[in-house]
Amino acid sequence: MKNIETRRTIRRYTSQEVSEELLQKLLSQASRTQTMGNLQLYSVVVTRDEKMKQRLAPAHFNQTMVTQAPVLLTFCADFRRTTDWCEQRNATPGYDNFLSFINAATDCLLYCQTFCNLAEEEGLGLCYLGTTVYMPQLIIDTLELPPLTMPVATITLGWPDEQPPLTDRLPVDAIIHDEVYRSYTPQRIDAIYGEKEALPENKEFVRINHKETLAQVFTDCRYTKRDNESMSKGLIETLKRQGFL
Repeated sequence: MKNIETRRTIRRYTSQEVSEELLQKLLSQASRTQTMGNLQLYSVVVTRDEKMKQRLAPAHFNQTMVTQAPVLLTFCADFRRTTDWCEQRNATPGYDNFLSFINAATDCLLYCQTFCNLAEEEGLGLCYLGTTVYMPQLIIDTLELPPLTMPVATITLGWPDEQPPLTDRLPVDAIIHDEVYRSYTPQRIDAIYGEKEALPENKEFVRINHKETLAQVFTDCRYTKRDNESMSKGLIETLKRQGFL
């Protein structure tokens, strides 16, 4: 079993296949995770076909691991199945709204994380792709997702062909608030982010991006206001098309 304190994101994989037996076992075991109302408001699309990976790659900025990994898994918030069940059982569903999307997305991400933990215990490597919600319509069209479904997360999966260094994490004090939320004073910000900012790799990150601070790299280069607003608009439009707004 892997130690969570030494887990790594894996972006390069060997040519060894992930057996269908192992994959199905992990997907089944993960279904014991928490779920709202015991409804299991998620579905997973398994992609092994090389042509399908190529079609999905642009939605993930053509990152190499999307096509190189043996398996691509797209985790979807899914109220389609529950709605169909209700309609076929003389019940009137009311799940075409934003709250239902949030509930399904939460269910989906809990299931995805449980699957990731189980997969890493088996020695598999994976990479979580946050790009899934950037251009969801391309994924929806490629995977032929019906209304009341929405792609929420994607992971690449395979046997590791690298041992990258551990990435830094903020001290736990950064995220813990006793009883009530504690404001982040300048002194507390300095204490929380000082070690991260002092790391040689992060100083180099600042240098090559021609910025003064690490925070500027995130605001001006990686996650800009313009990009966030543009992708937010696309996400809202997609949620409308999928029936959640």
